[in-house]
Amino acid sequence: MSSPPLPKHPHDPNLTVAAEEFFFPDVRTTVNLFAIHTRSVGRDWSYPPHEHPQYEINIVLAGEQIMVVDGRSFIQRQGDLILLRPGIVHSSRSNGEGFTYFCMHFDIDDKLFLSLLSRLEQVLFPADGTVAKQMGPALGKLLGLSALEDKGIDGDSVAKRMRIQSAVFELFATLWEAVSSEAAHLPGRGYVQAELAHQIASRLQGRVNQPYRQAGSLEKQDGIEGISSELGISVSHCNRVFRSVFGVSPRVYLSELVLHEAKLLLADPQWSVQQIADLLGYGDIAHFSRQFKRWAGQSPTSYRKNIALESSPE
Repeated sequence: MSSPPLPKHPHDPNLTVAAEEFFFPDVRTTVNLFAIHTRSVGRDWSYPPHEHPQYEINIVLAGEQIMVVDGRSFIQRQGDLILLRPGIVHSSRSNGEGFTYFCMHFDIDDKLFLSLLSRLEQVLFPADGTVAKQMGPALGKLLGLSALEDKGIDGDSVAKRMRIQSAVFELFATLWEAVSSEAAHLPGRGYVQAELAHQIASRLQGRVNQPYRQAGSLEKQDGIEGISSELGISVSHCNRVFRSVFGVSPRVYLSELVLHEAKLLLADPQWSVQQIADLLGYGDIAHFSRQFKRWAGQSPTSYRKNIALESSPE
C-alpha cells in the first residue's frame, strides 16, 4: 500500500508545470506612523521651534502657512508639500489668515528609501511641481479615510489601520517614483550604489525562491555571474557594491537566505531531510548536511529534534 502524497510546498518542483511563473519580491519593510492628522487653525496660530527623530510630510490643504526650517523661511501655499528630515529644527505659523494642513510623521527601515530621502536637499515641493502632482491621488486616498467614521467604521479598528497602512505605502511609492530620478543626478554615488545593491539582493532572493531542478545549483558560480550579467556589470563590481551596502558578500548573503529557508523546512515534519536537500538544490543529502552544520553548528537532524523539543508542552 503506497503512502499518501505529502502536501505541496510552494517551492515543490512538481508545482511548476505551468508555462510561465512569477515570484514577487520578499517584503521586509517596517514602517512606523505617528501623529497623522489634519488641522484647521486661525490667523493667530503658531507652533514653536521643535525637532523630532522621524521624517515629516506636511501639506497645506487650504490657505497658507509660513514654515521656518533650519533658519530658512518657506511660504507654503495650498497643495505645496514640505518634507522634513529627522533632527531638523522647524516652526510654523499662519500667514495672515487661517489655514488647513495635513501632517504625518514616520520612520522606515528600508535602506534604499532612506538613502533616497537623506540625499534630498529640497524642502518645499510646490503644488504645480512633479512631486506634489504625482502624490496627489495617493494623498487623496489617505485623506479620504477620515470619512470612514461617518460610515460607521470604528476609527481605531483593525480594518481602518490596515487601510491607513495601505494608503501610506501607496504614498511612499509615488514619492519614490517622483523623486528617485531627480536624486539619481545629485552629487555622490551613495544612492546609485544602494539601488544597485538592492537589485542584486532581490535577484538573490529570487534564486532561493525559485524551484531548483539541478543538483548543486546553489553552489555554482553562475548564480552571482548570472546576476552580474543580467545587470550588465562585472562580478568584481557586483561583489564590491553589494558589500559596501550590506557589509557581506553576495555569496554570504545567499547562504543566509538558504539557511533561513532550510530552517523553515526543517521545522515542518512533513518534509524529510532528503526532500529538503532536493528542494534546495542539493542532490546529495550528505552534502546538504555538511553545509547546514557548517552554517548552523549542528546537523539538520539535530536541529529538527531541538525544534521539536522547544515546541513541545512541558
